[in-house]
Amino acid sequence: MSTPGAPLLSVRDLSVAVHAEEGTRTLIDRVSLDLGKGEILGLVGESGSGKSLFCRALIRLLPSRALAVTGGTVMLGGRDLRSLGEEEMGAVRGASIGMIFQNPSSHLDPVMRIGDQITEGLMFHRRLDRAAAKVEAMAIMEQVGFADPARQFASYAHEFSGGMRQRAMIAVALACEPQILIADEPTTALDVTIQAQILDLLMGLREKRGLAIILITHDLGVVAQTCDRIAVMRQGRVVEVGPKRDILARPQHPYTQALIASHPSMEEAPASAPAPQVAPARRPLVEIDDLHVRFPVSRGLFGRRRSFSAVDGVSLRVMPGETVGIVGESGSGKSTLARAMLGLTPVSDGHVTFDGDSLKLKPGATLHRLRREAAMVFQDPFNSLNPRLTIGETLAEVLRVQGKMAPAAIPARVEELLALVELDPALAVRRPRQLSGGQCQRAGIARALAVDPRLIVADECVAALDVTIQAQIVALFQRLVTTMELTLVFIAHDLAIVRHLCERVVVMHHGRIVEEGACAEVFAHPREAYTAALIAAIPDIDPDRPLRAPPASALNA
Repeated sequence: MSTPGAPLLSVRDLSVAVHAEEGTRTLIDRVSLDLGKGEILGLVGESGSGKSLFCRALIRLLPSRALAVTGGTVMLGGRDLRSLGEEEMGAVRGASIGMIFQNPSSHLDPVMRIGDQITEGLMFHRRLDRAAAKVEAMAIMEQVGFADPARQFASYAHEFSGGMRQRAMIAVALACEPQILIADEPTTALDVTIQAQILDLLMGLREKRGLAIILITHDLGVVAQTCDRIAVMRQGRVVEVGPKRDILARPQHPYTQALIASHPSMEEAPASAPAPQVAPARRPLVEIDDLHVRFPVSRGLFGRRRSFSAVDGVSLRVMPGETVGIVGESGSGKSTLARAMLGLTPVSDGHVTFDGDSLKLKPGATLHRLRREAAMVFQDPFNSLNPRLTIGETLAEVLRVQGKMAPAAIPARVEELLALVELDPALAVRRPRQLSGGQCQRAGIARALAVDPRLIVADECVAALDVTIQAQIVALFQRLVTTMELTLVFIAHDLAIVRHLCERVVVMHHGRIVEEGACAEVFAHPREAYTAALIAAIPDIDPDRPLRAPPASALNA
């Protein structure tokens, strides 16, 4: 789609540095890139490689006053954006270059209606009056996939799902008809079907508007399905750039090769699929029968209360030593089922049995066993660990509460736990915010292991991690399951990871199990249309495999 001739955006030797008491450190080091009209450029690399910082530097929206652009040029339409005054640069943001951010919940105003956030840009940049801006805003909302713009115009961000909030962010960015859209991890932590819909939307906008897009992502499957060219960043530098087919088929830099090798593919059999460890004659470790979990929902101040069924008649057996993956879209009931399994969410009806003890018939005794023999690893490690405690203090606290060892033995056990999850013992004195995402998630796994569990439930614990860190965490789970005889229930929206890690997969939809079976069988021959739609929506690293947003009929079946 790129147009021959002069590029739309030309960046030469852009550098960004941070000024601190200990001195100046370069974070972006002489990066040069071009972007053509209608081109989609994929910017890939691990967290901390400089992808987002580079793009923020383009539009002079650096996240800290300690950061400064120290060199280079950013040419757009014959003008160097670095030479513009702040008022001129304000006109460029939105009108020429729009940006959508990774976490829409943090960037949409929680007390401002979605429609007003779109009209704000229309009134400022395009000088429309309020009535005309509202008409235009609803047209944009319809274009980005809002089913009922007239009603949703007056909604607030918290009333939308993750996918709809991301559509709202795209609508805000497109309101001023920019030539370039910077999309910063727009599909991270979204389930595969919503991810496919957002990517399909971005590609459609490129076709209709001639929009040029810089797509920041750590998902090489997304890049393979959507981008024309790829630029690979590491430690603030571009180490490789070229057409996507050349980069993916013949990567030259060792770092690019490592990124590609870490990506789980649906087209290849798992390199080391877990061997079946289940003895059919043994009693299930977890047994769930006709489980219902309902939450009360109010219909307004004086409305009649009703209930919403998050889990609706689920029955499931998990055998000792088994690895079971639970997949499905957001809102399918996966996390609610997991929390009910561990006694963390009240059960409305049905039975949860742990190693023969019923949570309904013997709640006290069963909860006591669950707290001592089962543990959960949460999706967001930063918010699930106590920010006031160091990692060592967090692990020591769990060991003290468990009361299984003498206080004098706790420091040595803390070191053992850190070694188990391959963390440097020196990190024990750091707090969660002083660790990377991967290190913090390893600490979360160490906390789960501190109870010496028989069962670990991992809830979307790799959803927002880089592909290389994902691969490391998956390998860690594989080793722990083998060496410690753990039973693992792994909840994810990334079906490729589930296929590589788990023996059995359970597919949930609208609070019910719609399909389950051996991973190899379910992924090769899905029986249900919904399962097939989930598999079809996975972006694979093979650029010849087309991106297919699943039809609504399959998802609503």
